[in-house]
Amino acid sequence: MTTEIISIGDELLIGQVVNTNASWIAEQLNLAGIEVIRITTIADTGEEILRALDEASNRAEVILLTGGLGPTRDDITKKTLCDYFDSGLVFNEEAFENIVKLFGNRGLPITNINRQQAEVPENCTPIVNDKGTAPGMWFEKEGNIYVSMPGVPYEMKSMMSREILPKLAGRLSGLFILHKKVNTQGVGESWLAEMISEWEDGLPEHMKLAYLPQPGMVRLRLSGSAQNAGKLNLEMDQQIEKLAGLIPELIFGYGEVNLEEVLGNLLKERGQSLSTAESCTGGYIAHLITSIPGSSAYFNGSVVAYSNQVKTTILGVKEETLIAYGAVSEQCVTEMARGIKDKFNTDYSIAISGIAGPDGGTDEKPVGTVWIAIAGPTSVFTKKYIFGNDRQRIIRVAALTAMNQLRLMILKGH
Repeated sequence: MTTEIISIGDELLIGQVVNTNASWIAEQLNLAGIEVIRITTIADTGEEILRALDEASNRAEVILLTGGLGPTRDDITKKTLCDYFDSGLVFNEEAFENIVKLFGNRGLPITNINRQQAEVPENCTPIVNDKGTAPGMWFEKEGNIYVSMPGVPYEMKSMMSREILPKLAGRLSGLFILHKKVNTQGVGESWLAEMISEWEDGLPEHMKLAYLPQPGMVRLRLSGSAQNAGKLNLEMDQQIEKLAGLIPELIFGYGEVNLEEVLGNLLKERGQSLSTAESCTGGYIAHLITSIPGSSAYFNGSVVAYSNQVKTTILGVKEETLIAYGAVSEQCVTEMARGIKDKFNTDYSIAISGIAGPDGGTDEKPVGTVWIAIAGPTSVFTKKYIFGNDRQRIIRVAALTAMNQLRLMILKGH
């Protein structure tokens, strides 16, 4: 079953609103084994809607539309669908009862405009909107399925989950589609591709790999299709097991898990604690760690040592260290890591100092230079990195790199 998603709205085309609806729908369809072949964004005009429907009907079996079902004059989707399916509007009692219930719960009167929202094309199957006033509409024409939904995200999501996805799943036949994600940290996309090229070349024809890079990490998405879902799932797990044997230190998790969650679980399982001393990241590592519920079980606290004065008076960095080597140095982050670990009495600590830019770089220490130190029960790991010249990217990549180095240190028992 092939699907095209059509997102209707001028606000999407001018960049005023990000099209999160389409990405969410595509994800849910893929999880259900339904292939999405195209996502189209169009203006709020009858001409564009009609053209998009004509073109989509030649490409896809299912066409899903969002947007343009509101009560105001600029919401023209319903009228245009009447033209496309050669139908008139009829009053739907179930849709109106839903509107009466919603307005009654809020203590609001029903206007004539609200009443008009209960009108639907005569040849559609209405879909109750339990979160709003605009019903969805299901059409079938010449072997194609067309479904129109509100553009309000929580209304659309409820309608998709409750009615549309189960109904589409019931029509499924043929191939089952499965996606699995492998999350890596430590090398960029091109380096990773080189490291796993032989494995990738050896994938069976019904599987394919996609690289999904973002600052500080690369997600690998393995996609497969087959008639037998159970057999496909086993085959893909076997391929991922082979991959894990090739790059064990780079893989930190699978699926939608993030690095801070993985790190937190490691610390919690071992009953160990962590503290951080941050300069160039300005507390971002602490923010990521404490974004995980229950992080108080293993995270004692952090010092944002942005100035040299804080480094010396709070963390115990020696004045002579700063004079001889500077704040962005192996010697400085080593003393920061030991200082925060002792002060907060933790098993591990992360210390980080660098030049995030855009100013402050030199020939010896250009913008993007970052030193990371990880202090553990028996040793201190230190390493220098160069993370480019974009300030926000440097902060993000440095934070993820530091957390991954700590993860590896914990796993090695250092």
